[in-house]
Amino acid sequence: MKIAWKVIPLLVLILFCHVATSQDYGDDAPAVAAPPPEQDACNGIFVVYTFSSREKAYPFVKNASAQAWAFKSQLQILNAGVDELKTWKVHIGFQHEEILVGLNGATAVDVEDLPAKVGKNGTTIAGFPMTDLKTAIETAGDYNQIQATVDITGTQFGLKKGTPMPKTIKLVNDGSICIVEQAYELLSITLFSSAANTMHICCHKDPKFKKKEVKTKFMPRQYGDLSLTYDVLQAFEGNYLAQVTIDNFNPLGRLDHWNLTWEWMRGEFIYTMRGAYTHKKDSSECIYGPQGQYYQSFDFTPVMNCQRKPIISDLPPEKENDDKVQKMPPDLNRTAIYPPQRWKINGEINPDYKCGPPIRIDSTEFPDPSGLAATSSAVASWQVTCNITRPKPKEARCCVSFSAYYAEAAVPCRTCACGCEESTKCDPDANALHLPPEALLVPFDNRTEKTKAWAAIKHQTLPKKSPCPDNCGVSINWHVDTDYKSGWTARITLFNWDPYPFQDWFTAIQMKKAFAGYENVYSFNGTALPHLNDTIFFTGLKGLNYLVGEVNGTNPDKDPPVPGKQQSVISFLKKHTPGINVAQGDGFPSKVIFNGEECALPTELPKRNGASRARASSIFLAVLAFVLVMN
Repeated sequence: MKIAWKVIPLLVLILFCHVATSQDYGDDAPAVAAPPPEQDACNGIFVVYTFSSREKAYPFVKNASAQAWAFKSQLQILNAGVDELKTWKVHIGFQHEEILVGLNGATAVDVEDLPAKVGKNGTTIAGFPMTDLKTAIETAGDYNQIQATVDITGTQFGLKKGTPMPKTIKLVNDGSICIVEQAYELLSITLFSSAANTMHICCHKDPKFKKKEVKTKFMPRQYGDLSLTYDVLQAFEGNYLAQVTIDNFNPLGRLDHWNLTWEWMRGEFIYTMRGAYTHKKDSSECIYGPQGQYYQSFDFTPVMNCQRKPIISDLPPEKENDDKVQKMPPDLNRTAIYPPQRWKINGEINPDYKCGPPIRIDSTEFPDPSGLAATSSAVASWQVTCNITRPKPKEARCCVSFSAYYAEAAVPCRTCACGCEESTKCDPDANALHLPPEALLVPFDNRTEKTKAWAAIKHQTLPKKSPCPDNCGVSINWHVDTDYKSGWTARITLFNWDPYPFQDWFTAIQMKKAFAGYENVYSFNGTALPHLNDTIFFTGLKGLNYLVGEVNGTNPDKDPPVPGKQQSVISFLKKHTPGINVAQGDGFPSKVIFNGEECALPTELPKRNGASRARASSIFLAVLAFVLVMN
C-alpha cells in the first residue's frame, strides 16, 4: 500500500506489557548530584551537566588519542519558572569522539540506535518517560514533577588529562533563550570520582518568539512531512489495544511497501495485529524473557511478536480484504499507556524520514461506531512527526544523467550515487566517464565495450582503474532535444533496473529558470506547481502508469538485460523566460524527485562539440523501437 498525499492506512495492535520500568530503581537508585548555587538565581529552565567518573576501557594502548575511556555523567533539567515545559529537549555538544552507550530517563532523538557515535555533532535527547516538567507553583515544589534526571554512560577517546566535558549544552525547545554559564574544574585522573565537574545554563522564554496560541491540554499537533499517531483504544489490567495512523502531508513525499519499527521500553509484546504484519513471529523471546517471568501461566503460542524492536510491514495488495489481517474492530474505550520510542519508517525508493520522539497530544476524535452523529475520543494519544532528509552523498536511491542535441557524449549518473561496496576492481572516487548516449540503454556491466570503442574513436585515454557504477535501481535521463527562436524541447526517460515494478509512479522536476515557460508534456500527465519551488509534476497516463522491472534480453546468453522504460517529450516557450540560455544550463533541472526520493544529479553539463542531431537522438530512437515492439 502506498502512502501518497493524505492517504491514511491504519494498523491496530493488541499488546501485553509488564509494569517494570527503567525508572524503578528501588534500593539501588543512582545518586543525584547536588545542584550548583547558581540554580537559585535562575527563574526559567535550569540545565546542569555533571561529569561523574571515567576509567580506561579495553584494549589498553600506548597512543593516548586512541585509548578508550568509559565515562558516566548526569543531566538534570529543572523547571524553575512559571510556565510548564512540555516535551523537553536538550542538545549536548559532545566533542571527544564520544560513543553514547546508555540513557536512563531520556531517549536520543537524532540517532537510530544505541550505541551511537555522537562526538562530531553532539546529540539531542528528549525526556522519557517524564516528558513534561510542571511548575513548582502548581505542584507545591514537588521535585518529582518539576525536575528530570538523566544518567548517561558512554565511551570517549583522545583526552589523556583533564575533564572530558561537552563544549555546550542547550535547551532546544521552541522559543527558548539560554544563557551559558559553565564551570570547569580541571582535576587529575585520580580525582575524577568527585562530582564537581559541571556546566550549566539558565533558559528563558524568548520575548520575540510568537507562537500561535492553541488551547490544548497537551502539546498541539505538530506539522511534518509524515505524521504517525499512536492512539490507545482499549485498556485492561495487563494489555491494551492501540491504533497507529500514518498521514503523509508532503505533496512530493511517498511511501511504498513501508516498513515501520520502534523500540518497546517497558517489556511490551504484540499479541495480534490487523492492517500490517511483523517479519518475525516467534514467541520464544517472551517465554525466556522477562515477559515469561511476569505472565507465568500465560500461553505465548499465538503471540505475534516478542522483539523489543519489531519490524512492521505494509500488507501486500492481495490481503486488502482479508478478514484475518486487514479488517479492524470499531473504536471503543481508551486509556493512557506509555508509547514505544525511537520510531523509524522507510519504503522502496522513497525519501528517508527522520522521526522525532512521541509527544502527548490531545486525544484523537473518531466517528462513533454506532453511526449516530457523535464522536468518541481516545483517552491517550501521541504523535510522532517525521521529516524528509536530503540524501547524503552516495546514499541516494535514484540518479540522473544529462545529454543534449549539441553534445556527442552523455554525462552519466555519478559514480556510487546510490552507494558502493569495497572493491579493488573499480574506483569509487573517480568521475564517471562520458558515454555515447546509446550506452545508457544497457546495464553498467555491459557498457565496457561501448566505452572502450568510444574512447578509441575520440582518442581519449581511459584510466587504469575504471570508475565504479552508480548502483541505482532507477535512473532518469534528461535530454535537451531542440532549441529554437520561440521555444525548446526536452525528453525525459525513466529506467527501472530493479526486478520489481513501480505502480502509480511519479517524478517531479524543479526548473529554476525555465519553469515559467513550461507548455506541455505529451506522453505523461503533467502539472505545474509554482508554489513548490517551480516544480513540474509528472505521472503516467491511465493504463501507462506501471513502470515495469528489468527483464532478460531476447537471447539471455548474448543480450544484456533490458530495463523497464518510459519516455515523454516536454515543450517550453521562451516568451515567458526572456534571456534563457538553454545550452548553458538553464535547460537542465536543478532537482529531480522519483516517488518522493531526491535523485543524485551529475556534477557537470554536456559539452557542445558540434554533434549531429541523429547521434544525439539515438537514445530516443532506441526507446521508441522498444515501445513499438512491446505494443
